[in-house]
Amino acid sequence: MKLLFVLLTILTCYFPQAQIPDHIYAPNISSVKLYVAGNPLSYPMINLNGGERLELHFDDMDPTVRNYSYTFLLCNADWTPALINQFDYIKGFTQQRIMNYRTSSIAYRRYIHYQAMFPEQNSSPARSGNYLLKVFADGDTSKMLFTRRFLVVEDLVPVGAQIQQPFNGRYFRSHQKIQFSVNTQRLNLVNAMQQINVCILQNNRWDNYLRNIRPTFIRPGSLEFNTEEDALFPGGREWRWLDLRSFRLQSDRVAKAYYSSSRAEVLVVPDGDRSQQRFVLYKDNNGMFYNDVLDGINPFWQADYATAHFAYVPPGKTAFDGRDVYLFGELTGYGDHPAAKMNFNSRTGMYETSLLLKQGYYDYAYVTVEGNSGSFKPSFDFTEGNFWDTENNYTILVYYRALGDRSDKLVGISRLNTLTARPSF
Repeated sequence: MKLLFVLLTILTCYFPQAQIPDHIYAPNISSVKLYVAGNPLSYPMINLNGGERLELHFDDMDPTVRNYSYTFLLCNADWTPALINQFDYIKGFTQQRIMNYRTSSIAYRRYIHYQAMFPEQNSSPARSGNYLLKVFADGDTSKMLFTRRFLVVEDLVPVGAQIQQPFNGRYFRSHQKIQFSVNTQRLNLVNAMQQINVCILQNNRWDNYLRNIRPTFIRPGSLEFNTEEDALFPGGREWRWLDLRSFRLQSDRVAKAYYSSSRAEVLVVPDGDRSQQRFVLYKDNNGMFYNDVLDGINPFWQADYATAHFAYVPPGKTAFDGRDVYLFGELTGYGDHPAAKMNFNSRTGMYETSLLLKQGYYDYAYVTVEGNSGSFKPSFDFTEGNFWDTENNYTILVYYRALGDRSDKLVGISRLNTLTARPSF
């Protein structure tokens, strides 16, 4: 029995319970943001043993101070837990308590704002790769509040990349192609097809990321990636916006608003189909949001909350056949929020949903998903349209696993924008 207990303990350390990435488990948790310190529109990515820090913010809508902590989980390139003991990839303490919190002020809606900065001197990642931040209550990891992805980079391989318009006439006007090369001189490569794994993100999204991209040409010290199918993304369209930074001055996207000492209701102007409209280029935040107030000083604990009512008008005010409509963007966790799926109102001929939002500036879009597909594959085709001209950000991630190693290291990264990474632009 003692031997069995020891074996179960070891297996628990080496095979941690898998958690859903970027998911909120507790219904009282809202406005979760994780980003590079000082830049709320950045992706949480730091260099191994570098000086950068990440900033975590979230609100507890239950106005009672709780004991919250966080830890890290090292994952492979496909976000499966790495088969490594936690003490081998965390330097120092494996858990840290969140000590910085403050009760909301000025706002009618009461909440407690929590924030943390990491890595700490006594707790930091020891290996590069994909990490899952897990926030939990009462020092018990089974009482999970939410998870968030972040990346730790060990910059070993330069990546050269550019954006191209596809040659294939099927994708010429609607898609964007990424051509890139990886310099592998600093790696001990025996089998590049097995040891190298490349992923590409569009606008920091993981719901449509490309993975397991294989090189087109393998040369000594270099890998070339140039195919018409493997590194191809639908262009999408510039995102819609909602400005909720002030409840006293209504922005152009607010149709009506009702405020009282107990609640706030915002009716967003109903949105129509844009898939057949001409493309218009304008500045957006590529689906992300940030909290801000125009009538206060600190958006973290002085911003108020409102229930925003969204409505999408399909063509002919007729429901899509076999397709569901989702409110899409960082505000719904890219479709993960329970209220992301919209309901069709046959009386008004619109898809509708409501979402509790903190004051700030939000990008969003509408997507459709096949109702019986069994998987979440959002499409802009029927609601927004896809255009080659759309401004998008792309991130190329290069993972490497040495012979005998037990996890994928993130050894190279390249970030590029479609407006600046085109040939001769």
